Amino acid sequence: MAEIVMPRLSDSMEEGVILKWIKQVGDEVAVGDELVEIETDKANMAYESDVAGTLTQILAQEGDALAIGAPIAVVGDPGDDDGAAPADAQSETSPTDTPAGGSTSQAGTPKPPIDPPEGMSPVPASPAGVSVGEGDGERVKASPLARRLARESGVDLAAVQGSGPGGRIVKADVESASAAAPAPSAPRPAPVVADGSGTETAKGTTTQQELTRLQQVVARRMSESKATAPHFYLQSEIDMSAAVEARARLKALTPEGEVVPSFNDMVVKACALALREHPLANGSYKDGHLELHSRVNVGVAVAAEDALVVPTVFDADKKGLREIAADARALAGKVRDGRVTPPELSGGTFTVSNLGMYGVSNFSAVINSPQAAILAVGAITEKPVVREGQITTAHLLGVTLACDHRILYGAPAAEFLARIRALLEEPLSLAL
Repeated sequence: MAEIVMPRLSDSMEEGVILKWIKQVGDEVAVGDELVEIETDKANMAYESDVAGTLTQILAQEGDALAIGAPIAVVGDPGDDDGAAPADAQSETSPTDTPAGGSTSQAGTPKPPIDPPEGMSPVPASPAGVSVGEGDGERVKASPLARRLARESGVDLAAVQGSGPGGRIVKADVESASAAAPAPSAPRPAPVVADGSGTETAKGTTTQQELTRLQQVVARRMSESKATAPHFYLQSEIDMSAAVEARARLKALTPEGEVVPSFNDMVVKACALALREHPLANGSYKDGHLELHSRVNVGVAVAAEDALVVPTVFDADKKGLREIAADARALAGKVRDGRVTPPELSGGTFTVSNLGMYGVSNFSAVINSPQAAILAVGAITEKPVVREGQITTAHLLGVTLACDHRILYGAPAAEFLARIRALLEEPLSLAL
């Protein structure tokens, strides 16, 4: 018998939520088989079993939040009976048969089946009564985000052709299927209300909507960062005229279908080179001491579904612009499709957050603790400037560097930001 425990799927994970059991009691499990989908503080992912055998017990129900190391299942030999609940008894308390608000069974002491209250279905129904393709005994391969979108839009996953790796259904597949389907006859349900009805106030009808696990973690960490890290901010305006010309030439020389580095990719590369020269900016403050990191891993903030996710471009100082561009696009696609993995969200030593595509000229970002700093990047705008007594125009980029004063003081932070500016104003230096 082997006990499966809640795994640590990211360096900052404290607990996980069971989203969906992929294997059921009695199923054969091989090493590497996807066993259960788990929601962490950074992403939803399928946990692959590191043991082989038969799934004899499921100890944690869907929706349960458990601490790292808490038992969630038992895998053993089909003939083993030491403390494991029989398959029949276990199936009676399996996640798909537990009514809302029901008790979670504990290891070795399975509770008898609980009849749901009158009128309540023991299995949560899909929206508008539409199946999501999981009731026929064969699980449809789909990302967690795709499954959620399918539930919300009433799309039958069994009828969707997946375009992801191995035929996996991703967000874009569900959106295409939803667009092609006839409009639903009933309106989409309103957000969940605490008391079941809206509260009428001077502001109109007020409803309450619960935060997702990821939103809760982002809210807590940003609050902790602002409360514990003494932020200070440095602003600068970078002349991107040479970078604009360089990118135009690069775009003209790039074969069709190949990735063209964006201005944000240039910023990531410039930050990486500057971090290599200024190790304090690449450090962390943790437990009363400084940690200096040998690798330069730049996190790139990406807007996900109702949250913010920061995947990591590893060893960005050693990569060329095209490689950084390819990595950044692949990671952003994984974030939006719900396929990003915790290792891809860990290990960052610095963060770049860009809102320039929304027309934002300047903003101040919150440090991604325990990192030393974060660079907030605005839009590139053409403005009049004076050069050698003559009025001309230039493409200017507004940036704001937020620093943790426990690690970076004013002068070293200013030197670091000045180096980023110098690299971007002479884009050929990014290729060195």
